[in-house]
Amino acid sequence: MPPGRATAPEKRRSGLRDHGVPGILIYRLLLAFGLLLVTVAAAMAGVHPFPAGFQAQQVATNGTTLYVRVGGQGPAVVLLHGFGDTGDMWAPLAALLMKNHTVIVPDLRGMGLSAHPDTGYTKKNQALDIAGVLDHLKIAKADLITHDIGNMVGYAFAVQFPSRITRWIALDAPIPGIGDWDAITRDPRLWHFNFRGPDEERLVAGRERIYLDRFWNELSANPKAIDDATRHHYAALYARPRAMHDAFEQFGAFAQDAIDNKELLAKAGKLPMPVMAIGAEKSFNTAMADDLRFVATNVTGAVVPNSGHWLMEEQPAATIAVIRDFLEKP
Repeated sequence: MPPGRATAPEKRRSGLRDHGVPGILIYRLLLAFGLLLVTVAAAMAGVHPFPAGFQAQQVATNGTTLYVRVGGQGPAVVLLHGFGDTGDMWAPLAALLMKNHTVIVPDLRGMGLSAHPDTGYTKKNQALDIAGVLDHLKIAKADLITHDIGNMVGYAFAVQFPSRITRWIALDAPIPGIGDWDAITRDPRLWHFNFRGPDEERLVAGRERIYLDRFWNELSANPKAIDDATRHHYAALYARPRAMHDAFEQFGAFAQDAIDNKELLAKAGKLPMPVMAIGAEKSFNTAMADDLRFVATNVTGAVVPNSGHWLMEEQPAATIAVIRDFLEKP
């Protein structure tokens, strides 16, 4: 290199000195910007948006209003979420099903972006909410896919309106009053079934993320599978006015749900439609199918490996594959 000629790096360093900007400061700024990009990328990796073909609407039904996403064309399929999620959990599955189905994804009564009525949280009554949504959309019959509390609403719908359900796929949660329900409720990990009231709401208010983290961490096989962006998304929804109160009301209705379900089963008998019971390996496992055989005559069981309760967050591809295969059966 000829004497007196500065290299490009030397020129850059000289320029920084000439302008009075320490090189270390520039380095820190670049590092901070890089971390910001990583953070944004992580946030984008959170809850999947519904495809552009979906339209959201507020549907008046059974004395309340439900927020309902509808997209696609073909035979109808209804997707019902549970606690800790909203209908947003179903976006990856909805994107696949909309190719040859009309996909209907409500937020349950008092949850997500649906209205917050003071009463009506028994699952027998919420089944009427779903029936009203189908009536509004002029849909006579649909496949039904449910998770968690959605299973409870799903059973109440299927047993009251069996002619309106083609097939039912239930993911990883029991039905109040059915099978081993009494033993399940004695599990100390399920203390939250009876956690409700004004003081309990005060304890959780402003700490919704902390409260929900407990479910995502303890009921999953791998807590890291539920990323920070997903947790933030749902915590913000459950921090909305009345949202956690009404979520507690979902649990508060379990005792009446158990009574209702026993009466409905005794009156209507077992469900006639094909049922797929999907358990998570680290959660309900094969017990999912065992319980549903108390209420249905034609039950196929499946277990998703390496997953806890949050199947659509922990093992979405494997879960969707099981659902797709069942729906594609003649």
